[in-house]
Order: sequence, then C-alpha cells, then structure tokens
Amino acid sequence: MSGERLIRLESGGQIAFEDYGDPTGAPVIFCHGWPSSRTMAQLTNDAARDLCIHIISPDRPGISGSSFQPNRRLLEWPPIVAQLADHLGLAEFRMLAISGGAPYAYSAAWAMPERVRAIAIVSGAPPIADLADHSGLLRLYRWMLKLRRTSPELLRILFHGARPFAARRIPIRFRPLILKFLHPYDAAVLRDNAAFEACFESARRAWRGSVEGIMIDAQVYAEPWGFRLEDVNVPVRLWHGKQDRAFSFRLTKEIEKRLPNCEARYINGAGHYSLPIRHMREILADLIVA
Repeated sequence: MSGERLIRLESGGQIAFEDYGDPTGAPVIFCHGWPSSRTMAQLTNDAARDLCIHIISPDRPGISGSSFQPNRRLLEWPPIVAQLADHLGLAEFRMLAISGGAPYAYSAAWAMPERVRAIAIVSGAPPIADLADHSGLLRLYRWMLKLRRTSPELLRILFHGARPFAARRIPIRFRPLILKFLHPYDAAVLRDNAAFEACFESARRAWRGSVEGIMIDAQVYAEPWGFRLEDVNVPVRLWHGKQDRAFSFRLTKEIEKRLPNCEARYINGAGHYSLPIRHMREILADLIVA
C-alpha cells in the first residue's frame, strides 16, 4: 500500500489514487463501491501481492481525495481512466469492480476496448434505468429511487443529515448491532476486524470528503449509462453470490445474457460482502488469465 498519490486532470481538478499488491505486477485498475472510496481495495492487497498483480485504486470525482465535479455523467469516467493509465505508463490493463464500481468498469471497457483487456464484476450493480422491476434491489435502494422521483429535496436533506453519523468510526461495541441488518453470510465475514475496516473505513472516507460527491455518485446509478451492454466486447467475468441482498443474482443472470463475451460464476453461500472477501484470490487469478 502506497498511500495517497495525485494526478492533475486535463479538464482541471485532481484524482487521488493508491497502489496495492505488487507494484511490479500486472496492472489492474480497481473501481470501488458506493458509498465508498479507494481504500476499499485493501480487500485485494494480500491476494494481489501473492499473485504478482498491481492494483491501482482511484477515488471517483467528489469522493475522498478527488476533486468534486458537478453534474458529472458516467461517460466522463473513461477519459479519467485513460489519463490515469497514461500517467502510469500503462498501454493495457484489466479492471476489477465491486458492487457500485460495476458501471465504471463497463463504461471503460466499452469506451477503450483497445486498452482494457478484461474486466471482473463482483457483486455488481445492474443498469437500474433498464429495469422494469426493482424488486431485485435492496429495500433501501428502492426507497431512495422512490424519493428521487417524488421528493428529491427531502432525499438531499436526508443525505446531509446522515453525514455526521456515516463519517464517524463505528465503536466496536456497536458493530454487532450493524451486522444484524446484514445477511448471515455477510455478517460472518465482517466480524473479522480487518474486513470490517476495509469495507466501512472506505465508506467513512467518502462521507468525510463530500456529501455532494456521494449524491452525484448515487445519481449516476439511476440514470441511463449511455451505452449498451451488448456493445461491451472485452472479456467479462461476472461473480455474484446467490444470497446477495443488495442486487439479486437473477439480475446478474439478465446481464450475462446481454454481454457478448462473458463468463459468469454464481457462488452458493455467498452474499454481497462475503463474496469479494472470501473469494478475492480466485477472482484475481481468474481475471489475470482472461
């Protein structure tokens, strides 16, 4: 782990990123979840080091150490990835996305098939704007989507009201209460202190950085992505837990049908968090040969 590094964007502002794994290894650009930030890639560090993989993990605009970018759209992300890769001297690379990082990996693969060799999507968010039925989404996400349509100002107030709590470190004595809201498979792995901190400290960093950044990041998921999954031609590895409560694995099965070059791994006994935590070595080993 390298600590924060910065690049200046051609359009202005900066992107913060960190390195994990083996700095001399095969490059993989990591796309963090939501609400989260670049340090979520700590989940990859040990496996990446052992497999000689270099993980490059940037904060998205408005998240943690990266400059806020008002009204940004998903398709503004691939040029940022290209600038990051140019800065690091990477002609080609792979990408790994967890949860809410999925649209960002798909967009880069669609926009830069000559540079993105393959992507792995783990517990990935679907294109919500394409869904006729939201029943496969976490109840909280369904509630947020409804408020976005009916009471957007109330939703903004709730985001700002949540910040003082979400940006604060959760005392150890309260963690069992938090874990009660998760699927038992996820709660079991998050009882490990290192895993808990990798997931929740990355979220706290995001909340401390900018509420507006988190809100715009959320807005991206509800809008059309600007391209078709059918036009993502690079190799895609889909990993999804059959017990995922955030995004039902049946949604991922629909995504699998739309991708022209896809291999899917549906894991029984795995939830939204437990899949990347318990299977990271397999995920990275599979990605690097794709």
